[in-house]
Amino acid sequence: MGWAVVIPLQVDPSVIAQGVNYVWILVVSFLIFFMQPGFALLEAGQVRAKNVGNVLMKNMTDWALGVLVYFLVGAGVATIVGGLTSPGGFDVAAAFSYIGDSGAWIDWLFGAVFAMTAATIVSGAVAERMDFRAYIVFAATITGFIYPVVQGMTWSGGLLSGSGYIGAALGVGYLDFAGATVVHMCGGIAGLVGAKMVGPRKGRFDANGDSQPIPGHSMLLAVLGTLILAFGWYGFNVGTQATVLATTESGGLEFMGAALGRVALVTTLGMGAGAVAAMIVSTSYQGKPDPLWMANGLLAGLVAVTGAVPHVTWWGGLILGALGGAIVLPAYRWTVDSLKIDDVCGVFAVHGVAGAVGTALIPVFAVSGFSGTQLVMQVIGVVVIAAWTILASAVVFAIADAAFGLRVSEEEEVEGLDVGEHGVSVYPEFVGDAGPDGALGSPTATDGGSNVRTDGGVEEDEAVEANGGDSQ
Repeated sequence: MGWAVVIPLQVDPSVIAQGVNYVWILVVSFLIFFMQPGFALLEAGQVRAKNVGNVLMKNMTDWALGVLVYFLVGAGVATIVGGLTSPGGFDVAAAFSYIGDSGAWIDWLFGAVFAMTAATIVSGAVAERMDFRAYIVFAATITGFIYPVVQGMTWSGGLLSGSGYIGAALGVGYLDFAGATVVHMCGGIAGLVGAKMVGPRKGRFDANGDSQPIPGHSMLLAVLGTLILAFGWYGFNVGTQATVLATTESGGLEFMGAALGRVALVTTLGMGAGAVAAMIVSTSYQGKPDPLWMANGLLAGLVAVTGAVPHVTWWGGLILGALGGAIVLPAYRWTVDSLKIDDVCGVFAVHGVAGAVGTALIPVFAVSGFSGTQLVMQVIGVVVIAAWTILASAVVFAIADAAFGLRVSEEEEVEGLDVGEHGVSVYPEFVGDAGPDGALGSPTATDGGSNVRTDGGVEEDEAVEANGGDSQ
């Protein structure tokens, strides 16, 4: 028989709580990072086979370059902006002290994965025709400056926070819990600006200015990427509820189950309602339910509740998610048909519009009751973030255009960016055999309504694009 000696340890409950909360932040940061392959698959599925490698390259660059820039520059910029736009002032040395402070690195990582998400959203809007060098310039700038300024005005105690100049004047701070506008709308609007400035893909609009769908090559990859994003989104939303254990006044520990549960529930209801609403709207528009539009609605529902999850009732979260999903197709059609902007993956509709609507309406469904002052603050916050993102993005894209040219040559676009920009082919077995532009057509289009034969092929009709074999 063995003997064991148990020695009681007197451990400060706050140390236990801090340790558990730090582990939680690390785990959810890893989960949010897993959204990166989700974005890669979602975007890769919505482009033609000849451009898949370019999409993958941009997604890897967003992360690899982005984390370096955000570590060396971006996180400090956010702190400086927070001080500049509030009465508190700022200290440049203190703003960058996290670089040498190992105790701050976990919190830095949590902030970094949010910055990378904002950057990655942009690549889906400008796919299939942007020069890779120009894209690198923008990816570095959004992670080092554009997004950090938004973070500084909000989460870092600046202009729109309760202690910032606008927030203090109104007596309330801007509510965006996990980044519906700080991250998603910022990325969605930046993508829209980039898509406008780089111009539409060859064949996207006919001689009359009418949009002509360009099908992506894989519905499978797009939907699989959507579901991976939805999984990672629990890290995004529930992870922002960073306190799992809290200390009580009596010196005990309290598990924050109610707060975590509300965020998890509203996140889940939002994504479900968004997907169902988009399915209903796309069916009424096209006559049949479209898997890709349902996927977009699921993501839009998530975006719509991302800023609201701890603030609204469960039924409010359901309504916000449904609104996000219902509006995504009309918003996309407006972008393409009225603005004539070729946003390949519909990032403005999914991330920009849904983020703005969901965040602005938080006071309408708030657990604490309606507040007119809070509604005013929400609208002001949406407008300020949108205006900054539009202005800053336009300037950066203009600089990249002057330095390298935003767009690849017509020959590279026809050949495909995989070969033209990177000298590779993701699908060497069949790319180049499907048509004069070397692209494999398929019935996956964000516009919906692809003509699919019962034998699995794509109908050939007079709407075939000028640049090759993608049927409409």
